[in-house]
Amino acid sequence: MDNPLATRSSGVLLHPTSFPGPYGIGDLSGCIPFIDFLVASGQKVWQILPLGPTGYGDSPYASFSSFAGNPLLIDLDRLIESGLLNEKEVRKAKAPTDVRVDYGRVIDRKLPILRKSAIRFLAVTDSVNRNEFEQFCETHQNWLEDYSLFICLKQHFDARADESPDTCLVWNQIWDLDIKRRDPAALAKWRSRLQEEILQQKAIQFFFYQQWLEVKDYANSQGVSILGDLPIFVALDSADVWANPDVFHLDENLQPTFVAGVPPDYFSKTGQRWGNPTYNWAHLAADDFRWWNRRVEGTRYLVDIIRIDHFRGFAANWSIPADQPTAENGHWSPAPGMELFESIKQNLGEVPIIAEDLGVITSDVDALRQRFQFPGMRVLQFAFDEAEERSRWFLPHNYDKNTVVYTGTHDNDSVIGWHESSNQGEKQKFEDYLGHRPDQVNWEFIRMALGSAANLSIIPMQDFLGLGSESRMNTPSTTNGNWSWQMPDDYNRPDLVDRLRLMTELYDR
Repeated sequence: MDNPLATRSSGVLLHPTSFPGPYGIGDLSGCIPFIDFLVASGQKVWQILPLGPTGYGDSPYASFSSFAGNPLLIDLDRLIESGLLNEKEVRKAKAPTDVRVDYGRVIDRKLPILRKSAIRFLAVTDSVNRNEFEQFCETHQNWLEDYSLFICLKQHFDARADESPDTCLVWNQIWDLDIKRRDPAALAKWRSRLQEEILQQKAIQFFFYQQWLEVKDYANSQGVSILGDLPIFVALDSADVWANPDVFHLDENLQPTFVAGVPPDYFSKTGQRWGNPTYNWAHLAADDFRWWNRRVEGTRYLVDIIRIDHFRGFAANWSIPADQPTAENGHWSPAPGMELFESIKQNLGEVPIIAEDLGVITSDVDALRQRFQFPGMRVLQFAFDEAEERSRWFLPHNYDKNTVVYTGTHDNDSVIGWHESSNQGEKQKFEDYLGHRPDQVNWEFIRMALGSAANLSIIPMQDFLGLGSESRMNTPSTTNGNWSWQMPDDYNRPDLVDRLRLMTELYDR
């Protein structure tokens, strides 16, 4: 299979939670039909968001683990086929097809069913399944042990905590001191006490990995590469931070001293305060970045190409004192990106990586990207911003080959939504560039992306379908209503598929 980063190709951005389906959320059952759609329309890349179990705000960028899969994505029908569930049990998880995912409802209905299937799986003595499960646990031991215990501890202490249901309960606030600090005796006690629940969590991860790797194998067999997202930072409420506190800037109470974000920019006048703990780079460097090497290796196991979100943070990251409510009073803190990616190259070989180099980009960020020849990103919507001095940088005639162009990303409005909310100057700038008034704005953007010199062109599914702002996936600096869009079930319309395939062929993608 050709490397899509080295040859002219194109693809579609769509997270599995956005598939239509009967259980209130998209799941892995929608993958095979979607891959068939990609093949029929001439696409060679499927881009997804992080696959991890989502925490506060349902964001895939705020996961309980960098390595685990999201249980909500597991295909329940496959578990019926395996004899672990029956139709009556699964019927309880069904929900009316809607344009938005109700995560609370899905969690309440689906997770108990998954636990039931895990209990049945663990009770079966079939040697083939048992051997495969034990091999999975052994292969992924370096994250699976901590993750499974972390989730079980969360369930125990969250249930015990006498808190408001609207409060985000974080391990470093409510757990007992000994287990919070990972005292060996406490770890042994809780692993023994929660033994059955821990095994169930491992089984659920086994289900996810089995199903996802089958999807990946099918995609690859059809000539489709999967492009996955690796966020630079991890969530405070995660097994990553609890199991590796020395990797992060935490105080004696395991509270962050600095949190990550970005300064005021295109997306927010006060910047973005993400709240992720920042890295203790000195500790990481002293260990040859072992934790980061494991993380990249784990992501590469699940996808073919990695897009590193917020790449500029490897040159310097915006560090905000943890007691500050916004990102305005942060400062740039240097990061050893050169040494990190040299370590990854030495330990893991050539990993196909895309650098998300949007926002405030300085010469050191460019030097880092160029040193390892990572493709950078361009977003067409940014090309027509009247106030942005760098907007010409995003015009398609200014790209080089080592670029990935997007009509928009998961953080942007859809093209139709962007156009409807643009001021007259931005619309005029767009029309002047085209040389005419557009009839279908989304297809003009798709044409510009496919026709550009960039080696890879990515189109969000919302733009392919010509949808408006109601289909937006995420609005940065907001916490409500994000990550919940579901696409209509008639997405595979022959007229649209043929149009995309013909345009893809025209521009030699």
